[in-house]
Amino acid sequence: MGLFKSIFTWWDGPTFGTRLFTLRKGVEVGRDADGSTYYRSRDGSKRWVIYTGDNEASRVPPEWHMWLHKMVDTPPSEEPLPRKSWERDWIPNQTGTAESHAPSGALGKGGVRARATGDYEAWSPE
Repeated sequence: MGLFKSIFTWWDGPTFGTRLFTLRKGVEVGRDADGSTYYRSRDGSKRWVIYTGDNEASRVPPEWHMWLHKMVDTPPSEEPLPRKSWERDWIPNQTGTAESHAPSGALGKGGVRARATGDYEAWSPE
Protein backbone atom coordinates (compact mmCIF):
# COMPACT_ATOMS: atom_id res chain seq x y z
CA MET A 1 0.00 0.00 0.00
CA GLY A 2 2.88 2.38 0.75
CA LEU A 3 4.30 2.32 -2.80
CA PHE A 4 0.84 2.64 -4.36
CA LYS A 5 0.06 5.57 -2.09
CA SER A 6 3.35 7.34 -2.87
CA ILE A 7 2.75 7.01 -6.61
CA PHE A 8 -0.70 8.58 -6.65
CA THR A 9 -1.09 10.83 -3.60
CA TRP A 10 0.67 14.11 -2.89
CA TRP A 11 -1.00 15.31 0.33
CA ASP A 12 0.93 12.97 2.67
CA GLY A 13 4.34 13.81 1.23
CA PRO A 14 6.14 13.83 -2.08
CA THR A 15 4.99 11.43 -4.76
CA PHE A 16 7.31 8.82 -6.22
CA GLY A 17 7.83 11.04 -9.26
CA THR A 18 8.79 14.04 -7.10
CA ARG A 19 11.24 11.92 -5.12
CA LEU A 20 12.81 10.57 -8.30
CA PHE A 21 13.04 14.05 -9.88
CA THR A 22 14.56 15.43 -6.67
CA LEU A 23 17.16 12.64 -6.50
CA ARG A 24 18.13 13.01 -10.17
CA LYS A 25 18.00 16.77 -10.72
CA GLY A 26 17.67 18.47 -7.34
CA VAL A 27 20.24 20.25 -5.23
CA GLU A 28 19.33 20.90 -1.60
CA VAL A 29 19.76 24.58 -0.74
CA GLY A 30 18.42 24.67 2.81
CA ARG A 31 15.82 23.87 5.44
CA ASP A 32 13.43 26.06 7.38
CA ALA A 33 12.70 25.93 11.11
CA ASP A 34 9.80 23.51 10.45
CA GLY A 35 12.15 21.01 8.79
CA SER A 36 10.86 21.46 5.23
CA THR A 37 13.62 21.08 2.64
CA TYR A 38 14.14 23.47 -0.29
CA TYR A 39 15.68 22.46 -3.61
CA ARG A 40 16.69 23.96 -6.93
CA SER A 41 17.43 22.20 -10.18
CA ARG A 42 21.07 21.85 -11.18
CA ASP A 43 20.66 24.45 -13.93
CA GLY A 44 18.83 26.81 -11.52
CA SER A 45 15.61 27.00 -13.56
CA LYS A 46 13.29 25.32 -11.01
CA ARG A 47 12.81 25.69 -7.27
CA TRP A 48 10.62 23.58 -4.98
CA VAL A 49 9.97 22.51 -1.42
CA ILE A 50 9.37 19.11 0.16
CA TYR A 51 7.36 19.60 3.35
CA THR A 52 7.67 17.73 6.61
CA GLY A 53 4.13 17.01 7.70
CA ASP A 54 1.15 18.46 5.86
CA ASN A 55 1.65 19.84 2.36
CA GLU A 56 0.36 23.32 3.12
CA ALA A 57 1.72 26.32 1.22
CA SER A 58 0.97 28.73 4.07
CA ARG A 59 3.66 26.93 6.11
CA VAL A 60 6.42 28.41 3.92
CA PRO A 61 8.15 31.27 5.80
CA PRO A 62 8.27 34.66 4.00
CA GLU A 63 11.99 34.53 3.23
CA TRP A 64 11.68 31.10 1.61
CA HIS A 65 8.53 32.21 -0.21
CA MET A 66 10.54 35.05 -1.75
CA TRP A 67 13.24 32.62 -2.86
CA LEU A 68 10.75 30.07 -4.27
CA HIS A 69 9.06 32.80 -6.35
CA LYS A 70 12.41 34.19 -7.56
CA MET A 71 12.05 37.55 -5.83
CA VAL A 72 15.59 37.01 -4.48
CA ASP A 73 18.41 34.99 -6.04
CA THR A 74 20.21 33.87 -2.90
CA PRO A 75 18.44 31.40 -0.58
CA PRO A 76 17.96 32.47 3.06
CA SER A 77 20.24 29.64 4.18
CA GLU A 78 23.15 31.47 2.50
CA GLU A 79 22.09 35.07 3.07
CA PRO A 80 19.36 35.66 5.69
CA LEU A 81 17.09 38.65 5.19
CA PRO A 82 17.72 41.54 7.57
CA ARG A 83 14.98 41.90 10.20
CA LYS A 84 13.45 45.16 11.31
CA SER A 85 13.10 45.84 15.03
CA TRP A 86 9.32 46.21 14.69
CA GLU A 87 8.74 42.90 12.86
CA ARG A 88 6.96 40.08 14.65
CA ASP A 89 8.11 36.50 14.38
CA TRP A 90 6.40 34.65 11.54
CA ILE A 91 3.90 31.91 12.35
CA PRO A 92 2.07 29.68 9.84
CA ASN A 93 -1.64 30.09 9.16
CA GLN A 94 -3.53 29.01 12.31
CA THR A 95 -6.96 28.51 10.70
CA GLY A 96 -8.55 25.30 11.91
CA THR A 97 -6.28 24.94 14.92
CA ALA A 98 -6.82 25.67 18.60
CA GLU A 99 -4.57 28.74 18.25
CA SER A 100 -6.77 30.40 15.59
CA HIS A 101 -8.32 33.78 16.33
CA ALA A 102 -11.89 33.79 17.62
CA PRO A 103 -13.78 36.96 18.57
CA SER A 104 -15.46 37.16 21.97
CA GLY A 105 -18.89 36.04 20.69
CA ALA A 106 -17.59 33.00 18.79
CA LEU A 107 -18.77 29.51 19.69
CA GLY A 108 -15.18 28.52 20.43
CA LYS A 109 -15.06 31.13 23.20
CA GLY A 110 -18.35 30.24 24.83
CA GLY A 111 -20.72 31.71 22.25
CA VAL A 112 -21.98 34.51 24.52
CA ARG A 113 -22.44 37.77 22.68
CA ALA A 114 -22.45 41.06 24.54
CA ARG A 115 -25.93 42.45 25.10
CA ALA A 116 -27.11 45.06 22.65
CA THR A 117 -27.16 48.62 23.88
CA GLY A 118 -30.17 50.94 23.82
CA ASP A 119 -29.46 52.17 20.28
CA TYR A 120 -30.38 48.77 18.80
CA GLU A 121 -33.95 47.82 17.98
CA ALA A 122 -34.63 44.39 16.53
CA TRP A 123 -36.55 44.29 13.26
CA SER A 124 -39.89 42.49 13.27
CA PRO A 125 -42.19 42.05 10.29
CA GLU A 126 -45.59 43.66 10.60
